[in-house]
Amino acid sequence: MTIDPNEIYTTEEARDFLRVSPSTIKRYLKKGILKANKVGGRYRIWGREILRLVSPQVENKAVNVYRKVKRKAIKTIEKW
Repeated sequence: MTIDPNEIYTTEEARDFLRVSPSTIKRYLKKGILKANKVGGRYRIWGREILRLVSPQVENKAVNVYRKVKRKAIKTIEKW
């Protein structure tokens, strides 16, 4: 399956592409991890949003945040 950045997808299509459960896609939408527009009571997601979520930059950003939190936790523990 190829994602077109300028195409609009349903939550089901996005879920299939990302290989996540229905509850995970809902959580992504609620937390703003995956941005979407609500049309007629249903979410519609741009392809570019799906691609942004799976891009290496997002993964690198998550790793950097994890490392920063880990360093902060270690420093806090060392102060005890």
